[in-house]
Amino acid sequence: MGFHSNKRGGLVSEINVTPLVDVMLVLLIIFMVTAPMMTQGLEVDLPETTAKSLRQKEEPIIVTLDKNGIIMLGKIEVSQALFRQQLEQQYGRDREQPVFLKADKNVAYGIVVTVMADIKAAGFEKLGMITEPQEDSR
Repeated sequence: MGFHSNKRGGLVSEINVTPLVDVMLVLLIIFMVTAPMMTQGLEVDLPETTAKSLRQKEEPIIVTLDKNGIIMLGKIEVSQALFRQQLEQQYGRDREQPVFLKADKNVAYGIVVTVMADIKAAGFEKLGMITEPQEDSR
């Protein structure tokens, strides 16, 4: 901070912002270099949920996806290619009915997303995931 006097005899203070700008530019460069590295995939072990189950007014449609990629619509096994058609045929008249997806944690992410996309494409807007409750470690 520099002090100097003006023509009237009072002191005028000035803040030197050059070090602040230098630090901000260094931080900007660091974030620009590290940001692309953060988008790469990392192996993540997802936690169990602690949320309590919700009460439903109507019986939901249960779609089960096991670790081998087999899709069950209710208690009927369907192929992935015909899943959307089966869903529309069996439940197409009531698209306000909730659909719950119960996917094994070892199923590939792409398969789960494909099944979710098929549910949305069939016209069902209420889509939920079924999870295991977290075990108490007390």
